[in-house]
Amino acid sequence: MLGIVGAAACGPPPVDEATSLRAGFVAKNVCSGVFVSGRDETDFLANDLTFVDVSDLAVGVDRTAQRVSVTVAGDEGAADLVRSAIFHEGHGCTMLPLGQADVLFDPAPIRSALPGGTLLDGPMGDRLPEIPLAPEIDPAALETAVASAFEDDAATPPVGTRGIVVVHRGRLVAERYADGLDQDSAMISWSMGKSITAALVGILVNDGHFSLDDPAPILAWRQPGDPRGAITIRQLLQMSSGLEFSRLTRDDPEFYTHQNAHNYVYNEGIDVFAHAIRPALEHPPGTVGRYRNSDPLALGKIIRDTVEARGEDYFSFPQRRLFDQIGMRDMVLERDPYGNMILTGYDHGTARDWARFGLLHLRDGVWNGERILPEGWVDAVTTPAPAWPDGNYGGLFWLNRGGTWPDAPANAYWAAGARGQYTVVIPSADLVVVRMGYSLAGAAVAAHMNRMLAAILAAVGHPPAASTPTDS
Repeated sequence: MLGIVGAAACGPPPVDEATSLRAGFVAKNVCSGVFVSGRDETDFLANDLTFVDVSDLAVGVDRTAQRVSVTVAGDEGAADLVRSAIFHEGHGCTMLPLGQADVLFDPAPIRSALPGGTLLDGPMGDRLPEIPLAPEIDPAALETAVASAFEDDAATPPVGTRGIVVVHRGRLVAERYADGLDQDSAMISWSMGKSITAALVGILVNDGHFSLDDPAPILAWRQPGDPRGAITIRQLLQMSSGLEFSRLTRDDPEFYTHQNAHNYVYNEGIDVFAHAIRPALEHPPGTVGRYRNSDPLALGKIIRDTVEARGEDYFSFPQRRLFDQIGMRDMVLERDPYGNMILTGYDHGTARDWARFGLLHLRDGVWNGERILPEGWVDAVTTPAPAWPDGNYGGLFWLNRGGTWPDAPANAYWAAGARGQYTVVIPSADLVVVRMGYSLAGAAVAAHMNRMLAAILAAVGHPPAASTPTDS
């Protein structure tokens, strides 16, 4: 680790903040595309960053150093600005602050302790049984339903499906990928990582460190007279802390600035945990539900503080206590320069690994007879958060009780990520469906998901009319 270098670390940047942050975002995401997902940088820029203006950015990839640098030419003879991101095995790519040459933590490699997936039967491994499907499944209808996910309507923006996995009664029954991708392709999962945060909190609850309704053990909030001391772990899970944390739309001119607290964690190399816990209260805890990165990142700080206080390695904690327990070999959780996991969006995994995560929840947190998550935990994270008026959010999971997908059962719930990432669990059908892809057509993807889920449900013998309403 090299730390700060050169004069670039001092004084104002040679270009405006918005351009600097946009360049940093591009450097980080191209780095992940190339070194985590194995993509070509030209293809990645053309197909995965279509929502970002890169016309004034020069992108350079150093495969030997495993680093990506993005250069912005300075105006009127001013120095050029260079934003960089660097890859470390098991940690993915980290966006570096201006002038910093490497991360500020020890990036010792993180690897799964499991044997290769082809050596184990599913769902722990990738070997699938060569036996007929269950009699209630219509194979032709299932194939048609999955294929429909890859069909774009010419009248709407493309939904851009890249991978579908269907698990019924614990068995993988259907799978398909876009050209160039397969079961081993690690794809960015965006905010599906929030649901991993929930699971890691659940593991620590199961270990006896705290309970859901305990005040959040964040030292900065525990000072006498600080109203943030009333925020509970449950309220953080339910994104109803009440912290003052701005979230701007992409067309706002200050989107790529520090004024956009929600996205600042993706656009600048900062200590994301310090950023998340710093704000004052805007609303009394538990009274207003809002989608803000502050709450899951505050939980991330609690996870790190708790794991390190008991003398364990924080960086490998998810791999040891969650991923290796259920066969998720290929997850990559990326960090800020200080080593904090940015599980609000910078996480990568295969569609099969996400299916295992869904299956763990479908089985009430038990895997091969071993309880991974506390008894009652799945009920807790799938109970509607009182501060969300539509009943569509639980504990870092989205819920169908608000009718998001009218043709799917009301007891469906899911991890969701930007641009169309979903891990859907439907208890009444004993079903997990993972959809990964890239689309900027949010409404079209939602409608597409509703139709696909209805078709899959019918194909596995659970048409919507036969589905359980709200009880799960």
